[in-house]
Amino acid sequence: MVGSPCVRNCCLDQQDCCLGCGRLLAEILEWQQAGTARQQQIVSLAQQRLDARSTSFTHPVASPSE
Repeated sequence: MVGSPCVRNCCLDQQDCCLGCGRLLAEILEWQQAGTARQQQIVSLAQQRLDARSTSFTHPVASPSE
């Protein structure tokens, strides 16, 4: 069994993707029943989602005129 990627920062976005670990709600619910290969696949997909989220996020910066 693969260790759970849960980081105890559970909050789902509008696509039912956890902002903490990157798993979809369906993957979270599936986790305990999934075999090792599927768990590894879930972890990989979740990491890809987190990576995509971090590269697409831009922090709003105050305008220099403010």
